[in-house]
Amino acid sequence: MTGHRRRKAKKIVAGLFVCLLLAALAVTCWLGNVLINVALCRPQESIWENDAYASVEADVEASYVISDETQENMLEAYEKRQSWLVRVKPKRVALTSHDGYELVANVYPGSPKSRKWALLLHGYGYTGKKEEMEYIGAEYAAQGYWVLAPDLRCHGESQGDFIGMGWTDRQDILQWIDYIVSQDKQAKIVLHGQSMGGAAALMTAGEKLPDQVKAVVSDCAYTSVWDIFSRKLKDWYDVGPFPILYETNLIFQLRGGYNLKKASVLAQVAKSRLPILFIHGEADDFVPVSMARELYEKAAGPKELLTVPGAGHGLSNYVDPDAYYGKVFSFLENIYGG
Repeated sequence: MTGHRRRKAKKIVAGLFVCLLLAALAVTCWLGNVLINVALCRPQESIWENDAYASVEADVEASYVISDETQENMLEAYEKRQSWLVRVKPKRVALTSHDGYELVANVYPGSPKSRKWALLLHGYGYTGKKEEMEYIGAEYAAQGYWVLAPDLRCHGESQGDFIGMGWTDRQDILQWIDYIVSQDKQAKIVLHGQSMGGAAALMTAGEKLPDQVKAVVSDCAYTSVWDIFSRKLKDWYDVGPFPILYETNLIFQLRGGYNLKKASVLAQVAKSRLPILFIHGEADDFVPVSMARELYEKAAGPKELLTVPGAGHGLSNYVDPDAYYGKVFSFLENIYGG
């Protein structure tokens, strides 16, 4: 082969390589946008949203079998919730976030002389909305608590371009805390969240908070947004975070989102000195119980950990309600007589 032909062949190979590289980048860019649209934009409404059981069971993995006892506990929780809602009339309140979105919450009155408040934070997805926390709210109400349950941004009635995964929500939660304090300067506030709401509570705990915030209860939270997305890519598609998640993160920031790698629950927990109760189901296939143990080890303030045998994601309070609520209220009692 002559030198001219060799040079021509090299140019063709180089051109093919560049074309393949550009095609690969185009595909991963497309996949990144798809991932953002599916995972971080407003979720679709559930076709089951009016079913009494669907809201409770929605986050359960398809492979998880709910025992008869757990189903009975779920029905009892539903009946408690309904009985409570007959007696109280929630007040709809709204505020504007620091970046201009309307955020909406329900406030449920507690005992007239009570100073105890539970700020309840729901999980992710199409069933993620303030009413989902009414099951837990009924238990707090039985202890005299006032309850504030917001729709996190891009869920329910609250506006937003992207789901906060707890990270941007932490700034919104600071405003809800300020709202409670404006209503009751002697308030004793506990932040209690499940799944994404648990992560949001822990991320908020790492911020500068008023003295009225006394404790956090985190149920089945993940260690970081990056960690949970990396895990889901591996579980569902058997691929690692590179290059898809890296490119998704870049595209997401360009679209006006936030840096997924900075959205670390572990880092926020390490900054907090608040008492924290970590709760996690030992049969959780969505957010592994190992993440709760990592968070517990990282927490710098007073802390306790409850793991519930046989409980899947977001089901600890139904699998063993006595252990769950017994631990929650004994923990709060030890902190502030709560």
